[in-house]
Amino acid sequence: MPASFDGKLVVAISSRALFDLEESNRVFEEQGVTAYYRYQLEHENEILAPGIAFALVRKLLRLNTLAPAGARVEVILLSRNTADTGMRIMNSIEHYELDISRAAFTGGENTYPYVPAFDAHLFLSANPLDVRKALDAGHAAATILPSNIGQNVEVSEGLRIAFDGDAVLFSDEAERVYKREGLEAFTASEVSAAKEPLSGGPFKSFLAALHRIQSEFPADRAPIRTALVTARSAPAHERVVRTLRAWNIRIDEALFLGGLDKGPFLKAFGADIFFDDQRVHVESASRHVTTGHVPFGVANE
Repeated sequence: MPASFDGKLVVAISSRALFDLEESNRVFEEQGVTAYYRYQLEHENEILAPGIAFALVRKLLRLNTLAPAGARVEVILLSRNTADTGMRIMNSIEHYELDISRAAFTGGENTYPYVPAFDAHLFLSANPLDVRKALDAGHAAATILPSNIGQNVEVSEGLRIAFDGDAVLFSDEAERVYKREGLEAFTASEVSAAKEPLSGGPFKSFLAALHRIQSEFPADRAPIRTALVTARSAPAHERVVRTLRAWNIRIDEALFLGGLDKGPFLKAFGADIFFDDQRVHVESASRHVTTGHVPFGVANE
């Protein structure tokens, strides 16, 4: 029988999100592919420093030691390196004892076709094109923003993941009203549709997969904690609450900020990562926590 993931949460991550490859990337951009190839081979046995999403990946893999049903998370490496130049990356994975055994090295080609091939619930990359293509294929994906926050420090014991609402967990239908007609029309529209669940956005399936793992634990001892951090405020909050209720998906914390800067609240929550569709929010958040830009919806057209 072929191997399968048997209902696991599958996360695909690029090598530049997992490790600090900025020096290698500089050689590639300034000197070309031949110099890059030589550089990687010459430094093959030098262990790479952790990258922006390293702590997140370590926490995801730690869930496999905690879940009552056994291993529940699979992390896949997707890299534009060749298998040859990727040896340094695999050596670093082994050094840090990360349980990552599956990988795709594309030799300079796009990595996004392998996101649906691995049926990944989430794809994290430093390459915006790959992220957009993965989103187009219906998979949750985010561009990891450069940051010195949280890449080497685990700020909380459990895994804490925060999401924006519209165009991330939910569709951008409400956000389109806001962009087209303004705040007053948006609020009126959301109040009138309060009992109509919003359609799912690109991260609905990822949240549902997290929820399935959470459900294996007593509510007060789950190693995963989630938060909705949205610019919405009352009375536009009701439709969001009813939508999550209709989906039968749990969100542990919900912050309705009414346009306040999200960064300090994400720091207070202790987010290991935050996902938002709007650049203004992700740039603010990245000063406080690891952040992924979701280039989806009307704000990114």
